[in-house]
Amino acid sequence: MSQPTFARAEAESGFDPASLLADALPAVESALAAARETLRARVAAGARISNAALETEQHAAHCLAWIATYVECLRQMRDWAARLGAAGEFGEMERLILGIGAGEYLAQLRGGLPMSQGEIARLADIGVDAAVLATPAIDRLIKDGNTDAARRRLVDLMIERRGTASFGATGLDEEFEMVRDQFRRFADEKVVPHAHGWHLRDKLIPLEIIEEMAGLGVFGLTIPEEYGGSGMGKTAMCVVSEELSRGYIGVGSLGTRSEIAAELILGGGVEEQKREWLPKIAAAEILPTAVFTEPNTGSDLGGLRTRATKKGEDYLVTGNKTWITHAARADMMTLLARTDSETSDYRGLSMFLAEKPRGTDDDPFPAEGMSGGEIEVLGYRGMKEYEIGFDSFRVKGAALLGGEEGKGFKQLMKTFESARIQTAARAVGVAQCAMELALSYAIERKQFGKPLAAFPRVYGKLAMMAVEIMFARQITYFAAAEKDAARRCDLEAGMAKLLAARVAWANADNGVQIHGGNGFALEYPISRVLCDARILNIFEGAAEIQAQVIARRLIEGN
Repeated sequence: MSQPTFARAEAESGFDPASLLADALPAVESALAAARETLRARVAAGARISNAALETEQHAAHCLAWIATYVECLRQMRDWAARLGAAGEFGEMERLILGIGAGEYLAQLRGGLPMSQGEIARLADIGVDAAVLATPAIDRLIKDGNTDAARRRLVDLMIERRGTASFGATGLDEEFEMVRDQFRRFADEKVVPHAHGWHLRDKLIPLEIIEEMAGLGVFGLTIPEEYGGSGMGKTAMCVVSEELSRGYIGVGSLGTRSEIAAELILGGGVEEQKREWLPKIAAAEILPTAVFTEPNTGSDLGGLRTRATKKGEDYLVTGNKTWITHAARADMMTLLARTDSETSDYRGLSMFLAEKPRGTDDDPFPAEGMSGGEIEVLGYRGMKEYEIGFDSFRVKGAALLGGEEGKGFKQLMKTFESARIQTAARAVGVAQCAMELALSYAIERKQFGKPLAAFPRVYGKLAMMAVEIMFARQITYFAAAEKDAARRCDLEAGMAKLLAARVAWANADNGVQIHGGNGFALEYPISRVLCDARILNIFEGAAEIQAQVIARRLIEGN
């Protein structure tokens, strides 16, 4: 459908997705409130929430988490449209993205939305009649928002604007878009040409790349200037993580370990520890790694068994850790261990800033009392994953974060918001990469005398890829803005991570489908993106754990 024809038809119909979404939201929010209260009544034990009842009602609880995530997305898209409208930037592409996305998400809220490939969340599962979503505004958005004509027109515009950093205005200030441009150029020049080779050869990302990233300020992005960083906020972190992950998730994730270590030190360290470690992290003089997970604990960090026993002024660490990213090359470990052997929960855990010598492929852990080996993985390569065994590994007493035992779990909890926001941003970058690869292939590949992008089932997939990227992007930026404003945002960060991880996987899967048989061939980068996208639903809080946390927060209302 040509631009004049589509624009004329839209004008004649009076379809205004921004106004309609604003009118639709009260009913949606009312449905969410009813779902929350209904579920609260089923799991309450007096003034408290019964853990046993919440586990029994797990499916309904996770339905609530997903429904609330959709509602928050719709709120953020409403606000995005309002900001763009006020700035005169709400153009045709933005109207299409909003109309398609709002129509689809409202239809799913009414009929059922996917928590995973085989699990559907429905209001009825919580005991709420979906008829509460039968309002004129919702009906109109469902009917006229996500139409074939709208999807086709959106993809026509995407083809016209290939090479732009995002399809549709992001709504961020010019400062952030300048940051985006800088890191997009870096990714295109230094990462994209090599990423697939690094993946196929399972090679570590070259140190020269890390040095260039350090020069661009990646590792000190959110570290205050007084400690050698740039002093920028989490929104900037999101933009940088997005663009680097679009190039290759391994490169986008290099900053994650530095971010976690810096957050731990800033939030729980004494001044001496801040002065010692933060400038080195910012300059990439040291590369940190997070050493938390154990073979038999997974998400249950409170059950960790690795022990740190006081020996004179120092500690001797004994135990096993697993899924430790970039461990061999790291110079410092943020190491969580049990210092109180009388405890069996989070209260006996302490955090250490433990130094270690940098290893090599031949000798990954050249330290007395430390051994380990690589875990071979499908994707998310470039840093490598390791198992580590500690046998009386010596850690300096001064490495105890904050100088006080038993604070480790709480210190770690303070970093979860930032870690999940950054993971959401990485997921947006992976989703963007999948879409760009799929769009290019759909334009270039001809079948039955025309490009794949001309077929409805193909341009329909491409349109939803772009739409859901914007939805995930806006909820991620919202969580980052809340963090920058020093407001509690574990709920918002969890929602952003939950949705963005699903979007990344959906985009990668659809990207492979658009490539057809070639998508299954290792030579095509989309095969790598599929492998990389899969981990996003697992690390930094598996989707099920994330939904459980969101549901509890919603029910408790605190």
